[in-house]
Formats: sequence, C-alpha cells, structure tokens
Amino acid sequence: MSATDTYLLLRAFCDELARCGVTDACTSPGSRSTPLVLSLARTPALRSWSHLDERAAGFFALGLAKQSSSPVAIACTSGTAAAELLPAVIEAREARVPLIVLTADRPPELRDVGAGQTIDQLKLYGDAVKWFVEVGAHDATPARLRWIRALACRAAWTALDGRPGPVHLNFPLREPLVLDAPLPPQEPGGGGRPDGRPWVAHPLLPTAFGADGAAPDLPAPAPRTVIVAGRDERDRALPERLAAFAAATGYPLLADPLSGARRGPTAIAHYDALLRDPALAAELRPELVLRFGDLPTSKPLRQWLAGLDGAAQVAVDAEGAWHDPDGVVGARIAASPAATLAALAPAHAGAGDPDWLARWRAADEVAAAAIAATLGEELSEPRIAAELLASLPPEATLFVAASMPIRDVETFAAVRTDPPAPRVLSNRGANGIDGTVAAALGAAAAETDPPAPVVLHIGDVALAYDLGALLAARRLALDLTIVLVNNDGGGIFHFLPVATQTDHFEEHVATPHGLDFAQAARLYGARHVLVADPAGLRDAVARSIAEGGVTIVEARTERDANVVLHRRVWSAVSDALSAHRAQRA
Repeated sequence: MSATDTYLLLRAFCDELARCGVTDACTSPGSRSTPLVLSLARTPALRSWSHLDERAAGFFALGLAKQSSSPVAIACTSGTAAAELLPAVIEAREARVPLIVLTADRPPELRDVGAGQTIDQLKLYGDAVKWFVEVGAHDATPARLRWIRALACRAAWTALDGRPGPVHLNFPLREPLVLDAPLPPQEPGGGGRPDGRPWVAHPLLPTAFGADGAAPDLPAPAPRTVIVAGRDERDRALPERLAAFAAATGYPLLADPLSGARRGPTAIAHYDALLRDPALAAELRPELVLRFGDLPTSKPLRQWLAGLDGAAQVAVDAEGAWHDPDGVVGARIAASPAATLAALAPAHAGAGDPDWLARWRAADEVAAAAIAATLGEELSEPRIAAELLASLPPEATLFVAASMPIRDVETFAAVRTDPPAPRVLSNRGANGIDGTVAAALGAAAAETDPPAPVVLHIGDVALAYDLGALLAARRLALDLTIVLVNNDGGGIFHFLPVATQTDHFEEHVATPHGLDFAQAARLYGARHVLVADPAGLRDAVARSIAEGGVTIVEARTERDANVVLHRRVWSAVSDALSAHRAQRA
C-alpha cells in the first residue's frame, strides 16, 4: 500500500463524511496522524479547527456538536494523544453527543515491539463508544473506495442513530506519511454518488407511535399532574412544545434551564428553594409526574420525586436512557417527546386543577420576592446566575460550568417569557468540570442562524483546570465572554459534609490557588474586567459581546460568605412560605 493509496482512501472517507452532513472537524498535531489531518484539512466542505492539545480538541468538538446537533470529527495521532480524548468521549457518551473519533495508530508490525508512541488502541474507549472498528490498510481499488465511503456513512449514521454518541475508528498508517506527488483528480471507480448524495442514505426518523397515531398505555389525565423537564439539547422545538402543553393542560412545569422550557404561564422557576420547605413539599404532592429529558440538577427536586410514594411517574425518552436512580419510575414511553406530547394533548387538555396550579404559582411568587429581598443589590454568586439569564439577548447561548454555577442557574434564574431566554448548555453527562472552556469555545465556533454570542459562566477552579484551552480562541479567532466567579477555591465543597473536616479541608478539598486571572488574560491575548456590582456585570458582558474577542469578566466572592448567603435565602423563603400559609388559613 503506497502513500497515494492511503490519501486516496482518506480523501474519499472525508468527502463522504461531508456528504453525510458533517461540517466540522478538529485536529491536533502529530506525525502518524499526518494523512488523517491533511485529508480533513483539504476537504473543501469541512471546516477544520486546529488545536495544540487533544483534550481541548475533544471538548471543543463536544461543544460544537452540542450547539450544532451534528456529528463532529476529531483526529489525533497515536499513543497517549488518543488517551487524552477519553474524558470528552465519556462526556459525549453520557450526554448523547455525536462524535466521530479518528485515531492514527502504528501498523501491526510496530506494536508490542518497543516502537515509540505506540500503545494498545484497540477498543481504547471501551463501552464509552457506540461502535469501534480497526480500519486496516488497503490498496485504493474501486472496491476498497466504495467500502471506505460506506464506512464513513456508517460512522456518521451510527453516531446519530438511536441514542446519539461517539464512535471510534482506529487507522493504522504506514510510512511514508506524506505524498511525493499530487493526488490524481479522479477517484478510481468514479468517486461518490451523483449530486453530492451520501454513498448510503439513512434518513433519521423520530421515534413515534404507530402509523395510525395510536398510543396505547398512555397515562390518563390527573388533576394534580406536574411536568418535570430536564436537559435535552437536541430538539430545538421541544421547549416551546413543553411550555405550550403545560399551558394547555394547566399542569405546573418544573423546568431545569438546561431543558430550555422554563417559559410560559405555568412554569415554576424556584422549585429548588420551594421544595426545601417540608410543609410545602407535602402540600404540593402530585398524583402524576410526567418526566422529560434527563433528571434535573436540583437535589431537593430529585429527593422530592424519590419520596412521592403512590404517585405515578412516567418517563419519556425516545432513546431509552434510564434516569431513575431511586427506582420510582413506574412506566416508560419510548417515543419522541414531541410525539408523546401530541398524543397526550387531546385527553389532557384543561385537565389540571386550577387551584393546585394557583398554589404553585403563588408559592413561586413568594419565593421570588424573598430571594430578591435577601440578595439585595450586592454582586453575589446567586445574583450573577440570575442576572445572566435575565439580561442576555435571546439569541445568546449561556454555557454553564458544572459544580456551583449550574446549581445557581437552576435555583435563581427566573421565568423569562418575552423574549424567550437564551439557550443554556452544560457538560452534565458525567458532571465533570474538565474541558469546560474548550466546550464553550466549540459552541462559539458553531454556525447558527442568527449568530449566537456565547457567554461562559464558570468558577475559578474550572477555569484554572482548562485555562490552556484559551489558546484556541486566539488561534482560531473566536469570540467568547467568560463570566468568572472567583472565590479562590472549590466553593461547592463548603456545602458538603467534608467541610466539617477542618484539619485538611482547606488544603486538600477547597484547594485555594491564589491565581491572578488578569495575568492569565494577558497571556492568552484576552481582555480582563473586574466588576463589583450587578450594573457593572451587565455593562461588561454587553460590551464584550459587542466588541468580540475574548473577555474575562471577573467577580470576586468569598466561599464562606456564599454558604451563609445561600442558607439565608433558603431560610427567608421558608419563613415567607410559612407567613403565606398563615394568611391563607
């Protein structure tokens, strides 16, 4: 097999990826991956994004695929370079994000004989990928070119079909790794299908009910029904459908911001604070729970759902994901949420108890007032979360780091009805903080209509962990506004039992770092703005979006004071709810 054979096969493979709807690829430098990287970069229909390190490339591809809802290809060289992609592969698997991972490898004769940069890459990612194939080395005959075009189609369709996720193709490549003459313009065998069609068409149809629309075993209407909407990043129309269904039925809608459905007249914004009050949690027990998407982040909501003995809980998931750690779901509907809502709508229209909905809404208003009074005008961590979703333009995307930022967004973001709220994304498949900056940059790289400015809401530890990803912003000329909550350590741990272990807590768990992020901004060619009040935050974010480039908008807080403030908020909500109940009695 010659270098010409290798490049002819890879040219056909990359062309076929593009024919299947792949628009973007991420690369990182290396020797063994030279044919892969150059073939991707030379494919006119692909945008190739160059990265210095593989971990950043993997999470960049993940964020891009989240924002675009299309598979993204990643190519890397052999050895530990391929292992660096594992965290992003795991997140893609758990979050149902389609990735096509292309690893270069040494050929079989160089394995297990001491050749450099050679590890066992066969099924390197285990069950985290939907499909693995060792591509092999072949001559570029017409038959082999047809085969590799079909292989590219299978990789793209497998990443998308059923439950989306990553696939892994391992390419053992022999030297020479570069061409000594240009490739012939014509492909042996004639090339791909006419009119740019993929070699293997595979329409992706939504999972629906039978052809006649019949939907047996759907839950019957119940006056005290609540809808719980968790993260769902693929169906852009679903949030509006969920809100419309909730409004038509009169069912309270408890929507995690990652669902996009915190909108409409029945949406309850502050359920996390409300359900911390035992009396209210008992008073608002439902008869039926309709669950869409992943389980929400809120621990009080999850505990409430786990304790609803006697209430029917129905989970809707077209891909069969099993989000039920407490074993309380009694029925599962394996159909698309849109099809399920359409099937439920006739029987459930107007079925909600107006008085019960009114109690939910009144409690939400009481909680909102108590939260606002407690937070005041200071720039606290909860206030930052509330301000971002309230003030960003509707076309924006808010990428939220795991740990405290995503919890604060869920707890403090209000219902925003006019205009709709920005899209909210987060790496909540495996719930880790790694790769957050790179993933946000990937989301910023996606082509959207209208163009979507991306704002990253992140803590200092998560930013420090992925600081090197900022190099991609400068090299690739990307725009990103980073709202940094800097409390010099891992603030979430102060809410956990480990905080009582004072002998080693600060050094080994809270891990203060003392970093000056203004210097980090200068290193990576970014602007830095320190803000001290809500007006300053709003102004700095708006200015960053208007100017483009990368700006770190830093707000400094204190970890201990943040815990005290959260507990004051929960206490104020509970006291206000008690007073509200006394007035009703």
